[in-house]
Amino acid sequence: MKKFSLLIAHFCNYDFFVECYESIKSQTFQDFEVILVDDCSTDDSLEKIKILTKDDSRIKIFKNETNKGVGFTKRKCVEMAQGEICGFLDPDDALRNDALEISLKQYSDSKIIATHSQIMMCDQKLSPLNLFKNTKAVKANNSKFFNINFEVNHFFTFKRSIYLETSGINENLTSAVDQDLYLKIYDKGILKYIEEPIYLYRKHESGVSQDKSKKSKLVSNWNIVLKDTLKRRNISTLYGKKVNEIEDLATFIYKKQNSYLAKFLKKFS
Repeated sequence: MKKFSLLIAHFCNYDFFVECYESIKSQTFQDFEVILVDDCSTDDSLEKIKILTKDDSRIKIFKNETNKGVGFTKRKCVEMAQGEICGFLDPDDALRNDALEISLKQYSDSKIIATHSQIMMCDQKLSPLNLFKNTKAVKANNSKFFNINFEVNHFFTFKRSIYLETSGINENLTSAVDQDLYLKIYDKGILKYIEEPIYLYRKHESGVSQDKSKKSKLVSNWNIVLKDTLKRRNISTLYGKKVNEIEDLATFIYKKQNSYLAKFLKKFS
């Protein structure tokens, strides 16, 4: 199998990281490295992580010179990686023990450039709650696929060589970073869907996607990602309307792709 780089963008998350690290150590596939980039944590979590992982040579820890945000930090994770296949794991989440093995097996088909899986939603103690219902297989080469319903999600792995063919993660984003990555990789080839919940997503109040105070910025960044995607695909008109006249792309696309007619047509596509 190919060597794997597990990528972790970290900021003030030691308590949750302990369980995250346990899930990493328990993987059935062990030929991996962990690239952890700390974005200038304001507590002592980085020092604790160094102590926790000091005897594990697979863990490579880096630190930004100043607080740069998640876009810059995740981009740096990929830059530091040496594995042929990469995958992001948030420090407050965890993996099922066979997540790496199952993901890597998909690359036996040389046409596959990335994988994504079902997600198990968990409570703050990482106890399973329910499956995230939106993940599914997606067809390649669809110029109107924008992952607006989060069909592509964690656990997302990708060929680093393919990533290097893109412009890379937008370092200025403070949210919607994963969506930026997914859409850039999607435009390059075939994604394989793993219909198993190999990623454990922890729901807690301080999570970026669950923090109501950050929702406005998240929507703003999501619109930046969509605008960039449309430009990359040379799309100037969408659903009969000029793109530069659409104020909120995320809402506009969501409504168009989730209308009764759109859902009806999907059944026959």
